[in-house]
Amino acid sequence: MTVRTIDAARYLSILSGWKLSNLQMQKILYMADMNFVGQTQQRLLDEDFEAWDYGPVLPSLYHKCKAFGAKHVPDVFWGATDISGTPEGKMIELAWKNLKSASPGQLVEATHSSLGAWITRYVAGAKQIKITTQDMIGEYARRTAKTAA
Repeated sequence: MTVRTIDAARYLSILSGWKLSNLQMQKILYMADMNFVGQTQQRLLDEDFEAWDYGPVLPSLYHKCKAFGAKHVPDVFWGATDISGTPEGKMIELAWKNLKSASPGQLVEATHSSLGAWITRYVAGAKQIKITTQDMIGEYARRTAKTAA
């Protein structure tokens, strides 16, 4: 089952103590979705990421949070459903645990990896170029093969 972007963003924000910027949320949710799809062949989120200049972006989340710039995003996720205890929520918890100490620059670097799906889709200045489920499955396979080597 996929979850709505606002549900995932609100849950991640709660885990962080409301200390995440739009960019940090985007990157952590991307890594959670990529790992989830790589392990289950199912998408975590109900929205496709797009290959923007600063990496993978969920357009709806970007537009909801862009007014806050690099500041922490407050609770703007009205109508979000609690996903704690679900497999999707657990993947977001794992991503938060593994990435909470990463700086925004390190998160951008991770999603710009030569192993990543973003690099295969990115066109400078372009928007609306989707990162597909198959792209994410390929990224997961490349990343896990590298860590196993």
